[in-house]
This record gives sequence, structure tokens and C-alpha cells, in this order.
Amino acid sequence: MSEDIRAAAGEGREEERSNFIWDAIRQDLKEGRYAEVHTRFPPEPNGYMHIGHCKALIMDFLTAEKFGGKCNLRFDDTNPAKEDMEFVRNIEKDIHWLGFDWTGGLYYASDYYDKCYEIAEDWIRRGLAYVDELSKDEMRAYRGTLTEPGKNSPWRDRPAEESLELFHRMRAGEFPEGSKTLRMKIDMASPNVVMRDPAMYRILYKEHWRTGNKWCIYPMYDFAHPIGDALEGITHSLCSLEYEIHRPLYDWVVEHAQNMLPAKPRQIEFARLNMTQTVMSKRYLRALVEGGYVRGWDDPRMPTLSALRRRGYSGAAIRDFVDRIGMSKADSLVDFALLESCVRADLDDRAPRMMAVLNPLEVEITNWPEGETKTLTVENHPKHPEMGTHTVTFGRRLYIEAEDFLEEPVKGYKRMYPGNEVRLKGAYIVRCEGCEKDSEGRVTKVLCTVDFDTESGTPGSDRKIKGATLHWLNADDCLEMEARLYEPLLAAQDSTEEEAAPAEEEADTAEENGEEAVENSTDRKLREFIRRLNPNSLTVVKGYVEKEAARGQAGDTYQFMRVGYFCQDPDSTAELPVYNRTVGLRDTFAKQVKK
Repeated sequence: MSEDIRAAAGEGREEERSNFIWDAIRQDLKEGRYAEVHTRFPPEPNGYMHIGHCKALIMDFLTAEKFGGKCNLRFDDTNPAKEDMEFVRNIEKDIHWLGFDWTGGLYYASDYYDKCYEIAEDWIRRGLAYVDELSKDEMRAYRGTLTEPGKNSPWRDRPAEESLELFHRMRAGEFPEGSKTLRMKIDMASPNVVMRDPAMYRILYKEHWRTGNKWCIYPMYDFAHPIGDALEGITHSLCSLEYEIHRPLYDWVVEHAQNMLPAKPRQIEFARLNMTQTVMSKRYLRALVEGGYVRGWDDPRMPTLSALRRRGYSGAAIRDFVDRIGMSKADSLVDFALLESCVRADLDDRAPRMMAVLNPLEVEITNWPEGETKTLTVENHPKHPEMGTHTVTFGRRLYIEAEDFLEEPVKGYKRMYPGNEVRLKGAYIVRCEGCEKDSEGRVTKVLCTVDFDTESGTPGSDRKIKGATLHWLNADDCLEMEARLYEPLLAAQDSTEEEAAPAEEEADTAEENGEEAVENSTDRKLREFIRRLNPNSLTVVKGYVEKEAARGQAGDTYQFMRVGYFCQDPDSTAELPVYNRTVGLRDTFAKQVKK
């Protein structure tokens, strides 16, 4: 990696890095606000985690590590309609893949349903909550706007005893969904719309995958989340910037339930991760899976961590990426090329080199004895001799990339053309003598002669030539393989991918509060998003690969020389290995930095 890229990426900085969150935590510890650091990572088990979650995940776990504290994993399972154990297990796998463990313990929001219910009853008795009967449309109209205050619900001042009885009947299943909600009594005229009597409980007749049919009312995230934090003794609740407007509500819940809670956490927000041509909405990703636009949550075109893992990314590369972009409160759009640069830097150091041909063109070595082969030794990594070597065979029939031959070369072309010499990697120098064509004028075979005195590793192998070094395969001693080549899922960059995640948050709030207008808006954006999908996001080609590479297993990553980095896919068989292109060889981030 060039020095200008290192400087742009932040490499070479002192080991002791910091950010505004860690500075704030140091100050809290210095002032005695907390004796230790205890964080938590609270994913929703309603989908697979994607690259956008990594910033929060890494910050939660890394902060605990840095300050010698603990980090809990707590699943926010407050919406059983969309949750599943499949998502739980995959999230756990993703966390371990990134190199972390929940040192503070594993929890679920449903662990605290009884305590949430107890607090809700207490608030009703204390006049801090009431059962509301406004319809969806009425609730939306009463809430007001960003410039106009809301209006009190006609049920806001109903007697505490009446609200308590109705709440008990809600739990008993006596009312239909949407007919009643339990709301906090805060301030309908607040300039912060989040504080305008937010919902605490809604009726939902869905069997919970952990609690069964014990409950038909479920707490809302803004109510259950701070309670879970406080019950677990969390000191710092770290979250992305869209929750900044929710912080007054977070503090309000903790303060008014303090008599039942053992701790008072502090919420600190940071800018979320936005990336070019990358879908950052679980709602949209779910639509891709359920609509059959991709092959599943781990389709290598997806930005989910399981998909990136299948594509050949490593947890170390992801952590390096998050470290490079840093932590701030200013929203920004990160170029996807930076992530690729991190992946490329990681693989360049550790991926064995192999040879593969994606678009094969036959080469016949006319002066090579028919039926004879030569075993040659090639290095596995040019920078790491400790990674060893492997053997390949050389024969009369070879494959090269079709793009490595031109019958009439353009200016500056140094590959194979009539009269030119090239070096075959780890083998010999060969001279192109001509080619054969079919009836339509297409080249079907290239004819070459070999200089037997230039075998790799012998004194003659250092003969200087003007031609390039090409990769190749013995056509009679290689395996057919399938290569899957990927482009971004989105055909072009515009604001849609930046709006995707906020739209999801907006729609989730709408779902909880019954605001169909926002749901319809989100559906419209989803349809537009589907229309923008790149029809060329996946190209499947059949090529050839060394037998040595085919001896690997799913997850093994290689640099196919002059082609790119590829990872063996679980779809591979002994007869047909399958490889996903992880990333190309060219560092587009480096190119941008130089500009």
C-alpha cells in the first residue's frame, strides 16, 4: 500500500487512539460517575446483521475491552412477529467472527417482561401512564407536527384505577389488536415529538418464540431498552445518531423507574455508517431475500456479515475498516472502495497465489514433445517463503486468458501477439508464432514455441524480454471451475441508499404506533429501490483452475494471479469447484487518493 493511502487511511498513527466517546468515558471514570465500564450490544433478531451494524458492534465490544470492562449481548426480542432463532444464532456467529465475545453475559429483552409490566403498573398508579383508545388515524392527528404541538388524548386524564383495570384486561386478551395502547404521560406540547406521550405497550396476538403465549401485550423498544440497560448495570449505552432525539426519553424512562432499577446508564450517540451503493436497511434486505432477488441472506452480493464472510472477507479486514473511518458525530458517506482496500490489504498478506483462467484460450506449444509433461515448482506467496510451494505441470496444450492475445496488438500491448515473447509464470519464455481461426474469423488457438533454456529457476530464466509475464494452466491437467463475479446490487449511486436506513427507522416507528401513511411511503421507496437493482450484479463464468486450489475447502481464499482474490464457495463439489470473487486486484481507493 502506498504512503499516500496509508496517510489517508490513518495508518502510522500512535497506538493509543482515541475518540470523543472514549474521552467522555475517561471523564466519567475520573469524576467517579462510574467505577467500571459496562456496555451492551442490542441487536434485533429479525434479520442478519449487515456491514452498517459493524460500527456499533465493534464500538460496544471494543470499548469494554479497552477499559477492562464487560460487554453484554442482549437481543431486542420485543416484536415476535418478525423474529427467529435462526437470526439469533447467526448474530452470535457474526460476533465471534469479528473476534469478540459477550463477556458480560447473554440476555434477551424478554427476560425483563415481568419487570417492564411491574414498572408499567407502577407508572399507571403514579399518574405517569394511561390506557389510550385513539384509533391509528386519530393518534396521528393528535400528535401534531414538527412545527405544531400535539393535543392531549381525551383518554389522557382517565382515572388511574380505570387505566389499571384496562391494562389488566389488555394483558388478559380481552381487546382486539390496535384498539388500545398504554402510553407514557409526558408532554404533548414538547418540541421533541418523541416525548409526546410515546407508546409503552401494544396488543399483539403473536406467540413469542421464547415466552410462548404468556403475553399478548408487548413493550415498545423505547420503553424496554433503557430498562434492560439499567437492570444489567450498563454504564454507557452507545448508539447511532438517529437515537439522539430519543435520548431525553431514554433518560426520562430511567429516571422515573429509578426506584425499581439498580443503575443509571448514560447514552452517547455517534454517526451511523453510510456507504456508497450499499443497502443499509434490513427492511430492504428482507425484501430482496423474500422476493427471490438474491439467493438468501448470505448471497455474496448482500452486505450482511454472513454474505461478506462467504465472499471471502475476514473479520480482521472489517475491524480495520471501522478503525479507519473512525468515530464522530458528523454524518458522512464512505466510499465502498475503502472497504475493498481493507480487504485487499488483508488478503495480499495472507492469501496463497494460484493460477486460474476465467476466459480460456488454447495455446499449443508446437515444439513441445507430444504427450510429455514437466513438473514445475511455484511459490505459494512471493513475500512469505514460509508459506511453502506447490507443483504444477507444463505440457503441449495450455490455457491463457483470451484477453492476453491480440493478433494485431495496439500500441503498448506487451502480452502475446505474433512475433512477441512472453514469460509464463514459473515456467518458460515462449514466442508467439501465429494463431488458428474458425470459419467466422474467431481465434481458436494460439501457436507458440518454447525456449527450453529459460525454465524458471535456471540460469537462462533471467533472460530479458519486452513481453509481460502471463499466468497459464496445463489444459490436460487442470479442473473446470465456476467463478461468480459480483458488482454492486444497486445500479447507480444516488440518495436512495442513504435514505434506506432512516426509512427503516421511520417505518418501524410507524409499525409500532400504527401510522399507515409512513408505511405506505416506505413501500413506495421499496418499489423504487427494487427498480434500481443492477441486472449485472452477478455474472457466472466457467473457467479452469489449478488442481492444488481445488483441494481446498469452503472459505479458503486465494489470489488467482492477475485475476483477483477468490474464495471457495460452499456450493463447490469435487467435480466442479465454485469460487466467489472477493475483490479485484486493483486498489480503487488508492487511485482515488492519488487523484
